Amino acid sequence: MLARERVAVVDHAPLLSDLTPGRTGNLSVRRDDQFAATPTGVPYDGFDASDVPVVTLDGDVVAGEMAPTSEVPMHTGIYQRLDAGAIVHTHSTWATTLAVLGDELPPIHYMITAVGRSVPVAGYAPYGTDELAELVVDEMEAAESKACILANHGLVVVGEDLPSAVENTVHVENLCRLYLEARQHGEPNRLSEEQLATVERKFESYGQ
Repeated sequence: MLARERVAVVDHAPLLSDLTPGRTGNLSVRRDDQFAATPTGVPYDGFDASDVPVVTLDGDVVAGEMAPTSEVPMHTGIYQRLDAGAIVHTHSTWATTLAVLGDELPPIHYMITAVGRSVPVAGYAPYGTDELAELVVDEMEAAESKACILANHGLVVVGEDLPSAVENTVHVENLCRLYLEARQHGEPNRLSEEQLATVERKFESYGQ
């Protein structure tokens, strides 16, 4: 069941160690009405494909030797309402710094268009709750963003697949650092809506 997706979770989970401390990050990848997710409380390199839980969009675990991440409600909430193929959740340092400040990430660099025109902040709610999931999805929908900062918590980012979700997470984390360091020297300039629209058009033909 979801064999390819479970292997993808095993392959990509170790990348979380560069983004989030301890065992607090998680990720998932979806196929149709199910998704494979990292197990809860396990080192990122401490499980194999047979351990990886498979969860339905209603939150029911249907395969896997281990229990899924405690953030299942956030993953199901995002998959139910947003066009996402994969999700990465981290407590990465620079994004979490904005989270404890309660500040969104504004468009200070054109690479923000990888996830939208800003990264909003969702209000605080306890981790692993339906309340948090609803706050996150509401903000992502309103901002038309593939990323959201979770107040006093961390960051969640989506992509069409796990490689793009991880890459988007790295982009956001780097931009959070750039923004916070630039603020030490003044108020960073922000790109206009017109400038962002130009980048979005250029990105349509970017790459091979």
